[in-house]
Amino acid sequence: MISEKLRKAREYEQQYAPYVLPESRPAYHLTPMIGWMNDPNGFSCYKGEYHLFYQYYPYSVQWGSMHWGHAVSRDLIRWEYLPCALAPDQPYDNGGCFSGSAIELPDGQHLLLYTGVRCQTAEDGIRQEVQTQCVAIGDGIDYEKLDCNPVLDAANLPEGGSPFDFRDPKLWREEDGSYTCIVGNRPADGSGSLLIYRSEDAIHWTFDTVLDECHNEFGKMWECPDFFPLDGKWVILTSPQDMTPSGLEFHNGNGTLCLIGSYDEGTHTFQREELQSIDYGLDFYATQTLLAPDGRRIMVAWMQNWDTCVVVNREQRWYGQMCIPRELAVREGKLIQNPVRELEAYRGRRVFHRVTVCQEMTLQGVYGRMVDMTITLHPVENDIYQLFKLKVARGSQHDTTITYKPRTSVLCINRSNAGFRRDFVHERKCLVRRQNGELKLRILLDRFSIEIFVNDGEQALSTTIYTPLTADGISFECFGQVLAEVEKYDLIVEQSDSTATGEPVRFHQSVNEPQ
Repeated sequence: MISEKLRKAREYEQQYAPYVLPESRPAYHLTPMIGWMNDPNGFSCYKGEYHLFYQYYPYSVQWGSMHWGHAVSRDLIRWEYLPCALAPDQPYDNGGCFSGSAIELPDGQHLLLYTGVRCQTAEDGIRQEVQTQCVAIGDGIDYEKLDCNPVLDAANLPEGGSPFDFRDPKLWREEDGSYTCIVGNRPADGSGSLLIYRSEDAIHWTFDTVLDECHNEFGKMWECPDFFPLDGKWVILTSPQDMTPSGLEFHNGNGTLCLIGSYDEGTHTFQREELQSIDYGLDFYATQTLLAPDGRRIMVAWMQNWDTCVVVNREQRWYGQMCIPRELAVREGKLIQNPVRELEAYRGRRVFHRVTVCQEMTLQGVYGRMVDMTITLHPVENDIYQLFKLKVARGSQHDTTITYKPRTSVLCINRSNAGFRRDFVHERKCLVRRQNGELKLRILLDRFSIEIFVNDGEQALSTTIYTPLTADGISFECFGQVLAEVEKYDLIVEQSDSTATGEPVRFHQSVNEPQ
């Protein structure tokens, strides 16, 4: 049974989403059908397709009462919209259907495990949001919330756990057919912790253990946790609130954290060995992964940040986008991430240059705003250059600048001239791990974003831009001299016309302009 709130959201999508023209969106990064998007949810494989849900408010380009938007893809590049999946229509989620995950059940149904938020007013008049975990089961289009909801609440918290910061469950199936989920919580010390729960049916859950705790060392509340084995190690991904900087590894505000270590499945204890940021750019938060049928661990994240989403173009009918899905690996104790290989099928014309850069220059055929470009730098005769500078999305008044200083190994991205009309954080730096002047950058441009992958995925930097699309120049500059190999592909991602496959309509990401 579709509730009135869900019916209203779907009718709004069908009526107004066709006004969001394809050329106003990124070409190969998922945006909301219409309205607001934040965290990825329910990233899963179901009946041979990749499903990706997302935190969603269709009625505005600003955050509102959280729904779940829904899209599906066969290759993680071209996305087709499905109708809104969840709306806040029950007493236990009247404050919003917050983040969660999804899994295909043995009987062929699709189960969503999400955080329901119930608003209440305390005795002192302060408004509170009670957070519980809830289940909905469906067929890939329509989902029914269970009568037994919530399936996890304050009674299932360890001593000192907060019912007001208890969210973002990520679940998976164990080899024996049972289920495990990890949930973020705020313990008594006011920081962040990660809780493990177990279930035989993904509906009835019991508390198992505290997997890891922050102890106020890395931010406060740990949001959007994930936990999985990878290349002989175990990996925790989470997004801490209220981080403080640590050199160039972590920055102030809402950040990302990767913990790599070992896990004793007998005692259910995790031992940290390495830690790092997941992404070093300006816009990246709330990761979620899936295990693909071919064995790849694939990650997606909200390519935005709560500290950098203060500027909204009210003439734009969508806000928020996902990063390119990324294949993960662990190499030499570090998280490695690269764009999914499916992107290479959309490469068009190739341009290659091998050139010594010693002053500002452009290269024939190297321009564009939908680009997959790899730049490899080699010092000339062991003479280490002072500074390499790359400008992309460049016009007469706009550009985004990427600089590298080999003597300090500092890589910097600066989008001060990228079309924003407010002054907030526009620059971010990271320390590149290699320090001999050699550098390899793979850069993805897609109309309103830039993603940089350093030295075959050792580090990544993601940022959004608002530069006019007419600014499509790319230039190179060096203080000193450096040998640069530049390989550039145009990316051609043609979206299909909207189609219907019965009721309800499955909207494609590219939709027709209304007649």
